[in-house]
Amino acid sequence: MTELYDLVIRNGQTVTDKETLKQDVAIKDGKIVALGENLERGIREIDASSLFILPGGIDAHCHIEQKSSSGIMTADDFYTGSVSAAFGGTTTILPFAAQHRGQSLRDVVDDYMACAVPKSVIDYGFHLIISDASDAIIGQELPAMIEDGITSFKIYMTYNDLKLDDYEILNVLAAARREQAMVMIHAENHDVIRWITEKLLDQGCGAPRYHAIAHAQIAEKEATHRAISLAELLDTPMLVVHVSSEAALNEIRRAQKRGLKIYGETCPQYLFLTIDDLDKDGMDGAMFCCSPPPRDKESQEAIWEGLIDGSFSVFSSDHSPYRHDSSGKLAAGPKPTFDKIANGVPGLEIRMPLLFSEGVQTGRMDIHRFVAVTSTNAAKTYGLYPRKGTIAIGSDADLALWDPKKQVKITADAIHDNMDYTPYEGMVSNGWPITVINRGRIVIEDEELKVDRGSGQYLKRQRPEAAKPLNRLVKEIDPKTNFNAKFI
Repeated sequence: MTELYDLVIRNGQTVTDKETLKQDVAIKDGKIVALGENLERGIREIDASSLFILPGGIDAHCHIEQKSSSGIMTADDFYTGSVSAAFGGTTTILPFAAQHRGQSLRDVVDDYMACAVPKSVIDYGFHLIISDASDAIIGQELPAMIEDGITSFKIYMTYNDLKLDDYEILNVLAAARREQAMVMIHAENHDVIRWITEKLLDQGCGAPRYHAIAHAQIAEKEATHRAISLAELLDTPMLVVHVSSEAALNEIRRAQKRGLKIYGETCPQYLFLTIDDLDKDGMDGAMFCCSPPPRDKESQEAIWEGLIDGSFSVFSSDHSPYRHDSSGKLAAGPKPTFDKIANGVPGLEIRMPLLFSEGVQTGRMDIHRFVAVTSTNAAKTYGLYPRKGTIAIGSDADLALWDPKKQVKITADAIHDNMDYTPYEGMVSNGWPITVINRGRIVIEDEELKVDRGSGQYLKRQRPEAAKPLNRLVKEIDPKTNFNAKFI
């Protein structure tokens, strides 16, 4: 008998954001070409009895082979980062091509492409980070990059070398509206953080735990409210990244209830870590310093609820891998004050397993919601759907076969990134992806990497539907006509 397919996965339950079906999946030339029972034979067959067949994860917020604004390079390059992502069930990553002031966006993207092409083992795209909002960048380079398929970018309201003021943010939002690109924003009030930091340091309070005090919840709440107000003025869709507090979450909810296209993202550190982790002995608390920081138990519970009820549409890792040594967290010295500690925690590999374990397996989260926040919604938000993020005929064959009975104890030695620690040390995940497939290629099987470095593909993305404005009345004061809605 002639085999019709390259690969057939049999006897599993396919799960999308909408439904669960017991059916076979047939793959040819990297695409899903048939779904159903009793499909014809494939050259290779996998028995998925007792397994869930899920869309491969999309981690839409990770920092890989990226130099921070203070000059510290992340520990993971595109090889170690993509390998770690794959072992955790992720088949697409969207890290950041980070512009530092004075740099051309084109040069930045070319540099990141040169890093990714020879190394990544799974598919990848880029977001831009825009720190230089000059007229030339916003008026010429940014539209050209969006046209080339980089249809999302991140801006900051804090960090000296990255932050934009409100005037600059409005210019960026106006460009995003015209070009139908998705704006991601890091919302923390820079001056509030700066003021509290100065007062703490003046009193000799420099230990890691004071990082969480300096990055007060009110700084996140105020900046989130202000960012939403600026987006509302120009009717520009916006996604607020790595939300950590109930106060900021409520700002997003209020905007959504008013019909604004405001989206939210949260991350593992806000579900599985708390402020107490920053209060470890010595400098161990530095391992948990990220911005915004983990909050208290009450905030943790609120973030869970926001993820479950749909207030957050995306669950990303915000993987920011800085080793706990002089190359990373302690680059400023063996005992730096909290404001000199490299900001960020790793999380690429554990993102999906821990959420599956503590959400789906406990009954707290529906498995369809799990698929939505770890894959489907990111594909829709960032211009990859339906190529990615679902199980459908014609979609890329990006799949993760999950064994709900497989238990994995998380340790730094077991994680495949280039870090010397994991903030989730000792946690046990109930459920883990045992086979991971990207464009029909078996990437992970039998706890081994099966593909070569550089075999991932770059993804040119479409303008996402989520980035289209609602076409509300946009007003600009005009002395002749009072208000004129034609300036955008």
